[in-house]
Amino acid sequence: MNHAGISLRYLGTLAGMTTLTDRPNTALVVIDVQNDVVKTAHNRDGVVANIARLVDKARAAGTPVVWVAHNDDNLPRDTEGWQYVPELTRTAEEPLIHKQYGDSFEATDLEDVLAERKVGRLLVTGAQTDACIRSTLHGAIVRGYDVTLVADAHTTEDQSEWGAPPPDQVIAHTNLYWEYQSAPGRRGGIVTADAVEFA
Repeated sequence: MNHAGISLRYLGTLAGMTTLTDRPNTALVVIDVQNDVVKTAHNRDGVVANIARLVDKARAAGTPVVWVAHNDDNLPRDTEGWQYVPELTRTAEEPLIHKQYGDSFEATDLEDVLAERKVGRLLVTGAQTDACIRSTLHGAIVRGYDVTLVADAHTTEDQSEWGAPPPDQVIAHTNLYWEYQSAPGRRGGIVTADAVEFA
């Protein structure tokens, strides 16, 4: 079954299986859309625009928006390269998760932030597809979340010189396998940005 063209509202009804009890809410998670991370990313402007529209829709519906920012020796915290791209602006009440590993849950307070907001379902966007996006998708589903990937709101840079496929193929493959991802009592899935409706 292809979920790419259906609304998140329907997908949530279809999935409806998070193993986290008393956590009926959905959160939009924006991962690592930082200046240096997406500087040369595939379809950078289109992906950022899709994320910006999702953030606006989530805010209008009262859906939590959670921001994640990576830092390490190559991306020092509070530098210009570490900052989020100028097209995306976090509000003061929206949490910012600082991470140093691919999985946004590892050694962070993301789980506490989501539990406080009674979130059991995640809508994931950001960068990079073949690193922090994939790690967070898998990290979330094994922790009991239903996890939907926005198919046209994640990206990566060209790493073909190190043996990776071209970035458009990395994105397409990730969408393909996550569409059918499942685990006992929870599931993955994909949706396009235009089809997302926050209930």
